[in-house]
Amino acid sequence: MSLLNLPEIRADHRLGVAQFDVRPDALERWQPEVRAATEGDASISIYDAIGESWDGQGFTAKRMSAALRSIGARDVTVNVNSPGGDFFEGVAIYNMLREHKAKVTVRVMGLAASAASVIAMAGDEILMGDGAFLMVHNAWAVAIGNRHDMADAAARLAPFDDAMAQVYASRTGLSKAETATLMDKETWISAAQAVDDGFATGLIERSDITQDTKAQGGKKALALIEASMARAGHSRTARRDAFKSLFTGTPGAASEAAMPGAGETAALLLSLTNSLKV
Repeated sequence: MSLLNLPEIRADHRLGVAQFDVRPDALERWQPEVRAATEGDASISIYDAIGESWDGQGFTAKRMSAALRSIGARDVTVNVNSPGGDFFEGVAIYNMLREHKAKVTVRVMGLAASAASVIAMAGDEILMGDGAFLMVHNAWAVAIGNRHDMADAAARLAPFDDAMAQVYASRTGLSKAETATLMDKETWISAAQAVDDGFATGLIERSDITQDTKAQGGKKALALIEASMARAGHSRTARRDAFKSLFTGTPGAASEAAMPGAGETAALLLSLTNSLKV
């Protein structure tokens, strides 16, 4: 178990009418190129959205499980720069880290938003980088259906909000009502404020953070486009099919060189728009 007595989050079923997706405001503030300057053999990097992405490159519970098995019962460092994503995947990753049999140090290099902020709470030690942010909010999902489906989705989300509020309260010493209020307000928490409020235990030296020039600039652009499609009501399957139709090969086969850069975003958006016309 973790060195701290952290609460478990129970989320063992999926919503029938809702899909958890990355929030557009989190994507806007995400800088994928921010990384740890050095990483050891007992470190795990979460530098992507939480959950499987259309190209199979998101960070999943399966990847975390494999990494922890490889590290074994040793102290582990988890470097995070993620806009969040799938709530259930985030909960599963949180619970894995919570149950790790040695010390867990979480280092927020740039952003830990939404589901990624839940993962960060599993650290025995939580360190924040210069300019880094946590973002906490209520469970956010895209729901499709009639008013009864919407009411059912809202009712199903409520226990998850309660569980997250309890996790934040356990880490910070704030009351659950106080952390629930922060979630209701969709609060962005700076590194210094996180330390003051108990969301983090310390800061990271600026020299421990780097800007990875090899990070895909097009990754953020694609994620923003997919988020816009989600808000427009396109299902996850339809969105992924649209993306895959623009690239050759199978999911996960697109290389970094084949991915669009920032300068190609407009052309890609036009292609997507045309492919979705009916």
